[in-house]
Formats: sequence, structure tokens, C-alpha cells
Amino acid sequence: MTPMEKAGWTPLPHSDEDLERAKSVPDTPQTRAETYRLAWNDPDFMTRRELRAVRLQLELLKPEMILAERGIRSTVILFGGARLPEPGGETWAAKNETQKKNLEANSKYYEEARKFARLCSQQSATSYYREYVVVTGGGPGVMEAGNRGADDVGAPSIGLNIVLPHEQAPNAYVTPELCFNFHYFAIRKMHFVMRAKAVAVFPGGFGTMDEFFETLTLIQTGRMERVPVILFGKAFWRRVIDLDFLAEQGTISPGDQDIIDFVDTAEEAWDIIRRFYKL
Repeated sequence: MTPMEKAGWTPLPHSDEDLERAKSVPDTPQTRAETYRLAWNDPDFMTRRELRAVRLQLELLKPEMILAERGIRSTVILFGGARLPEPGGETWAAKNETQKKNLEANSKYYEEARKFARLCSQQSATSYYREYVVVTGGGPGVMEAGNRGADDVGAPSIGLNIVLPHEQAPNAYVTPELCFNFHYFAIRKMHFVMRAKAVAVFPGGFGTMDEFFETLTLIQTGRMERVPVILFGKAFWRRVIDLDFLAEQGTISPGDQDIIDFVDTAEEAWDIIRRFYKL
């Protein structure tokens, strides 16, 4: 079935037809002019500041339409540090010996992320990969481990990459046709949570904490359904955040700490999800 047949019949020409027709016009000063380009096929026009609202809409629509066409109904998010190496891997992000030693020690979470993604993907297989599909930020470290774990068991997984000032490419384990790229952080974050049935957070830095606390805020304020939010690495997170202190200070409500579960292993995390959804 052609794209036109999928879209349904219309007596009007489809945009892809007119795009081809526009390419076949004679080469003249008029047809070479920027103003002659079809508006939606004009990169200079589409990247103008005044078109920001349109670009925001397009970044929301493109992944949403593709995931819907694929039949993906729910996901499991893996957030975590890009700098964590796999066990025995190079600690490329270390700036000193202390960081090198700690990154090597925390490489165990790469392996736990990979195991956890395998468990999620094995459950996903029972729904023909429509439920509990692994989604990551598509980069290295914990993100790579998540996509790799899905790949280990032949399952598809999603990568939501973003354009950064330094070079950043998708890891090799993201399913190519589910590999997306974003300009807007806000739209990328929406796509993370729009289908999330669980959120697993591994040790990481500012980006990981940004994503983690935004998810907590959505749940705390009732803007998002309560789903399992699981922190991997009890010792790590107990030093990074002190939610009991926030409750004592009155800046969060007593019981808000219960939104989070702490675990050390993939099996513990999957058991929380299994019991939550009565799988």
C-alpha cells in the first residue's frame, strides 16, 4: 500500500506529488528564488524564529505518529548517566583518579540496566512488543545498556536523542526505525512520559536528576498517573537526595517519599513492576 493509499483518496493532489512536480519546472531566475520554494520544503523558512510553534508541533507529531503506527502502547523508561562505562570499559569521562575509580565501581549499574531491559523486553514480547517497550535517551552509558538489553533478546527499543553542542550520536543498539532526534528538550520529555508505565533511574548527573525530578513533580501534582519510579543504587541515591529532610522541612508532604522505590538489582526492580501491574 502506498502512502497515498494509506492516507485515503482525495481529489486534490497530495503534497508529495506536488513536491515532485515542483522539481521538474524549468531552471530560471524565478524558480531559483527562495520565495518560490514550497513553504514546508524550505529549510530557511522552516527554521525562522517565527516558525517555532510549528516546529514544536512537528516534533510532537512525528514520533507520536510513528509509535502509534507501530502499535506501541506503553513503555518503560531508563534514565541514567551517559558517562557510566560497561564493566571493564574505558572511563572516558573521568577527569581525575577519584572519578575514574568511582566510574569503574558504578559500571555495575550498566550491567543492571542491561539485565533490567532484558526483563522488560521479555514481558514486552508477550504483547508482540506493544507494551513495556524500553525507551532511553539513545546515547551512551546507561542509555546504551538499556537499548542493548532489549537487543540481547531480539526486542525493539526506542531512542530519543537530542542535538547537543558536542558530538552525540545514537548508540548502536537503538532500533533504527525507532530512533528519533529532537531540538526541543520539552517535547523530548513529553515523549518520555506519554506512554510510561514505569520509570527506572540509574546513577547519573544533572540530566538524569532533571528527568527524575520532573517525573516526580508530575506524579506529585497529579498531572501524571502514579507509576513505579525506581531508583537503582541505594547507597548512591541516599547520599544524593534526602527526601526525609524535605518532608521534615515541610517543602514536600509526608508520604511524598513513598512515590519512590530503591533497589540494587534488576530482579528487584522488575518484581516491583510485576506486583504493581499484577503481571
